[in-house]
Order: sequence, then C-alpha cells, then structure tokens
Amino acid sequence: MTSISQRFQSLRDRNQRALIPFITAGDPDLATTTEALRILDRNGADFIELGVPYSDPLADGPVIQAAATRALQKGTKLEHVLEIVADVSPNLQAPIILFTYYNPILNRGVKSFLAQIASVGVRGLVVPDLPLEEAEDLINTAAEFGIEVILLVAPTSSQERIEAIAKYSQGFIYLVSVTGVTGVRSQLQDRVKTLLTQMRTITDKPIGVGFGISGPEQARQVSDWGADGVIVGSAFVQRLANGSPKEGLQAIEILSQELKAAIAQASLQTVGSIQ
Repeated sequence: MTSISQRFQSLRDRNQRALIPFITAGDPDLATTTEALRILDRNGADFIELGVPYSDPLADGPVIQAAATRALQKGTKLEHVLEIVADVSPNLQAPIILFTYYNPILNRGVKSFLAQIASVGVRGLVVPDLPLEEAEDLINTAAEFGIEVILLVAPTSSQERIEAIAKYSQGFIYLVSVTGVTGVRSQLQDRVKTLLTQMRTITDKPIGVGFGISGPEQARQVSDWGADGVIVGSAFVQRLANGSPKEGLQAIEILSQELKAAIAQASLQTVGSIQ
C-alpha cells in the first residue's frame, strides 16, 4: 500500500500537485460517504482526508461543524468510519488521511487507536488540537504502524516554530492558509505566498495548503505559489450536503474534476517556465 510520502514523491517526479479533498464521515449518511470516497478517487483526488465527527470541533468552521453534528445525530461512531475505510481502501488509489481530534485517541489509548486505523488501511493522521510539544509520542508510535502524522503550521507561526514543525511532520506539512477556523473564503491571504517561500528555505518536505480554499481559481493560485498539495474541505462538505445524496455526489464529482484541472494547469505552467 502506497504511503503518503511515496505518493508525493511520485507526483513530484511528474511535476504534479496533489488534490486533497476533505469530507466528513457519516454526512449525509454512511452509504453516501462510502460512495463519495470512490467518486473522489476516480475524479482526481491524490489523497482523501476523512473527518471523524466530533462533538467539539474547535478548528472547524460552521460548514464542517454542522456536518459533524448531523453525522453524530445519526449515530456515526469511529467504528463506523473505520468499517467504511476497511471496505473501500483496498480499491482506492488515493491514500486515506484520517482527521480526528485527540480526545478519541486518548480514550482508546494511543497504541490501540493506531493499530486499529492501520489495520483498515489508513495511511495518515491529522490531529488539529495536538500541540507540537505533545506530539512526539504519537508520531513515534504511529511510525511503528506505517501511519504518517501530519502537523499544522499556522500563518502566525514563528520561524523557530515552523522549523520545529517541519522537522517532525510526516508525509507532508499542512500549512493553514488563514488565521481561524476552516471555511470557504473569497480570497487567500498574501501571507500564504510569503510563508511558502520561507518554508522552502527550511525544508524539502511537501507542503499542502488548506483552510479557506473554495474553488478552482484559489486552487490554481496556491499551486502557482508553489504548494505541493491543495486541501479543500468546506466546499466539498457543503456540496455533498445540498440536495439529495445523488445530487451531492454529482456535485463533488464536478468540483473534484474542476479543481484537478486547475491544479494541473498550474503544474503545466511551472514545467513550461522551467523549460
């Protein structure tokens, strides 16, 4: 099974950027989540970030918070999420990255949790409320199970902190494009471009940019700025929740195709400029 690092290296070898869609498991229902993973995999997703619904999602904006609430109200539990991953991951090209807060990990025990998610095919882990100072145990234990723990860099992070996060983050570094929670925004902060340039002097690890990217133009913009991956969450969650499940699935299929095309265009321009 391909690791996140291996997949990013393969993309870099072809001068391509990664599309990383995010969806919330169990919204609007588990069957739709299962089909959504397959559709995203067939329509340009290089990785898929799958959110475990949580009752107090501090890093998430209103769209993803609402999705998590709906999923929890329908009884979605971690066991259901992992059953879905076990079912679909053997037939997916895109490695699955699990997005969860730290409390569910603590409740199960770090080693037990990691063993369980690894056994169903999860390849990466994002824990937004885990500070760097407390991440070492999780990172080291996760490595034993072939799980890469991806750490987040905030726009307000100091040079010293960026260097420390870049050192310990596995798979890629998750650069948060805005100050605050996730959500659709009309434009990205110019600070992102500066941070990408700054981070390139610190590390050669892949950098994915997320939070606030809502459509093809922004995806292309961050790709032009030099991001290795574009992470899009609220836009997918919003479309999947609108209308019937069938309509939601059709909407994310179109969005995935549009985003991938925009990213590919940016990649081609980069190759052309090198030549």
